[in-house]
Amino acid sequence: MDGDAAGGELAPGKPGKIVLYDYWRSTASWRIRIALTLAGLDWESRPVDLVQGDQRSPGHLALNPQGLVPVLEIDGLRLTQSLAILDYLEDTGRVTLRPRDPSQAARMRAIAQAIACDIHPVCNLRVASHAAALTGAETAKADWMRHFIRPGLEAVERMLSPEGPYCCGTELTQADLCLIPQLYNATRWGAPFDDLPAIARVAAACARIPAFHEPQPNPGT
Repeated sequence: MDGDAAGGELAPGKPGKIVLYDYWRSTASWRIRIALTLAGLDWESRPVDLVQGDQRSPGHLALNPQGLVPVLEIDGLRLTQSLAILDYLEDTGRVTLRPRDPSQAARMRAIAQAIACDIHPVCNLRVASHAAALTGAETAKADWMRHFIRPGLEAVERMLSPEGPYCCGTELTQADLCLIPQLYNATRWGAPFDDLPAIARVAAACARIPAFHEPQPNPGT
């Protein structure tokens, strides 16, 4: 997944401050920033500049051998993979973003994974940059992004709850934390979604929640 990596390992030292290694435009990192804000946790951001290649530095590779973000240090652990981190925050009682009903939980995971595992990976910086390098065309990166983002969002549109206001109905879930950052990426690359009513409804509902815009991408942080 774009910006993500697999697994979690015991971090050195004692449990202390919560530290998030992230990049301001990483939508995977943004999911975690929203969750940490919803949880009301005191945390510190340590930026990893993916454009400058900081993720390939020995220091960051020591944190995450895949050289990706986010990485969350919490409870003496070093965790990666945004969906796994969301589950950890859920399982440790920091957030409630997973439906209790098994069928609804499965539906929520399907939406979250449709975004995080299907749209996101093919539209990450490494993949799109490689596609542009292979073609030698300056417009290739944007064309690549639009080719995958719009059809992916059309599929997600059909998966969302018809009632709303959120992805899975009346309760905020992990799926919403995946969708909103992806919409930022869609806007950035010119993949429209205003004509997708369920997605537009979720975007409007989440826009009313401060946690969704307090930690939004900001190059100054």
